[in-house]
Amino acid sequence: MIDFVRRRYGASPLHLLVFLASFALAGYAAWSLVHVRPIAVATWFVGAAVLHDLLVLPLYSIADRGVQRVGRRPDAPAPRALNYVRVPAALSALLLVVFLPSIARLSHRYHATTGLSSAGYFGRWLAITGVLFLGSAILYAASLRRAARHHNET
Repeated sequence: MIDFVRRRYGASPLHLLVFLASFALAGYAAWSLVHVRPIAVATWFVGAAVLHDLLVLPLYSIADRGVQRVGRRPDAPAPRALNYVRVPAALSALLLVVFLPSIARLSHRYHATTGLSSAGYFGRWLAITGVLFLGSAILYAASLRRAARHHNET
């Protein structure tokens, strides 16, 4: 049975089970939100589809292509630094977009709903961004060291 699933699906049955469970959880969350605020969910969905797919995706794809062309060195034995900058930058930008109202203190409903101040969001976003770039720099340094060791062995 496991071999049948692996041949037909392409991965283990556990992967399929987790995949289906995540879809079930996302479906339940979507169903719960649609019943509470259907207009808001539809607005977010259309806005995300239009803004992201038609405007933002082409912009950051063009920017990424430009950065790839500038940073291309095919003769270099060391790993390219681009991915070690791209990943933390993308995660930081995603956090900025998701929490922008709180970071920029534009969300007045946050205080009314929770009773808490949104004063710490900017500092926390900066700290998370710093940790992401620091971790990426450590991984890049380790990758450079491995590449230098491998280059010296050959």
